[in-house]
Amino acid sequence: MAIAPPTRRPSAGLGLGVGSTTPGRRSAARRLGHDPAAAWCHVDVMLLGAVAALAAVGALMVYSATRGPGGEEPLVISFVTRQGGFVALGVVVGAVVAGVDYRRFVEVAPLAYAAVLLGLFGVLSPLGSSKNGTQAWFQVGSFQLQPSEFTKLALIIGLAAVLAQFRDEVDLRRFGTCLGLAVLPLGLIMLQPDLGTAFVLVAITVGLLFVGGARPRHLGALLLGGALVVAVVVNSSMLEEYQRDRLTVFLAQDDDAVAGGTSQGEAYNLEQSKIAIGAGGFFGQGLFEGSQTRLSNVPEQHTDFIFTAVGEELGFAGAGTVLALYAVICWRIWRAAQLARDSFGTLVCVGVLAMFLFQLFQNVGMTMGIMPITGIPLPFVSYGGSSTIVAFAAIGLVVNVHARRFS
Repeated sequence: MAIAPPTRRPSAGLGLGVGSTTPGRRSAARRLGHDPAAAWCHVDVMLLGAVAALAAVGALMVYSATRGPGGEEPLVISFVTRQGGFVALGVVVGAVVAGVDYRRFVEVAPLAYAAVLLGLFGVLSPLGSSKNGTQAWFQVGSFQLQPSEFTKLALIIGLAAVLAQFRDEVDLRRFGTCLGLAVLPLGLIMLQPDLGTAFVLVAITVGLLFVGGARPRHLGALLLGGALVVAVVVNSSMLEEYQRDRLTVFLAQDDDAVAGGTSQGEAYNLEQSKIAIGAGGFFGQGLFEGSQTRLSNVPEQHTDFIFTAVGEELGFAGAGTVLALYAVICWRIWRAAQLARDSFGTLVCVGVLAMFLFQLFQNVGMTMGIMPITGIPLPFVSYGGSSTIVAFAAIGLVVNVHARRFS
């Protein structure tokens, strides 16, 4: 599909002033013109500050969660050093993404989409490596590359480019076109199977379609159909046994039968997670002093369950501060969407916002038992290479749109 350059159009609603330009902004635009250096004068410092603060918290929590009962320093140094490298690489990638005029990404959207599809097909071949029954990585030396993480960005850019062409006129045919773009990578990710990332792609798709002008009845049918698909998948052999157990534990947390059934291991994980968060109280047990964290009672605590370390060691006050930082990030992304110069910029920001909001709600929710356990990292805080790089690249997109709102 040929994609036209982004156009300016009236708002799609929800207070998004897409394409609107006030007199003050018009005069600023005339002064700035297309000077690339001028765009950097309008970088959102508040957004970058919140991201930097979360990355610092993440480094501390990864250090704490990997120390173990004896505080094994070589292991700790390895994890923290690698995470520091991931953050540094993420900053570089984010800066590169922010430095290229975001409107040029419309031209490379088809190539990016094709590249991630190739990667998703590749990991399902003998070239891919598996962990815990999920075949989702390429092993590159000591680094594991996860194509499904990069699929999030490709889908955001691709759907935003297509929806920007439609100019709020998303009829059934166009709705089906957008849905088709999302279903293909979604299906490949489910074959891995990676339920968490699949849910993130659904959230991105629904968010973009909603703001992009899709009709409510079409979105309602999509959500209903999605629920039916999830029900079929859960009751099929597509998911690994431990993934079905996670859903069983979520649906029957208070059922004594779960503790004695096949879900015992997953029930234990959730119980230990709740104990860790509850033990933190208001001010926490102290940095590096969490008993559950030091004893490594919570599985995958440096990755998917890192919020339990935050809750136990920093308490309600610290966890609330972390959530407040995420609130600042989401607010600034929404603000960038409102101020974007064209519909493509608005939709890119909305896609990034949907991605972060869902990952935040899902990750924090699963540690407290209000959401099913899935393998979704906490952005900027959880240990991980691909996820960290993608998170910084997504922020780079938002910074790009915000900085060029006058040009």
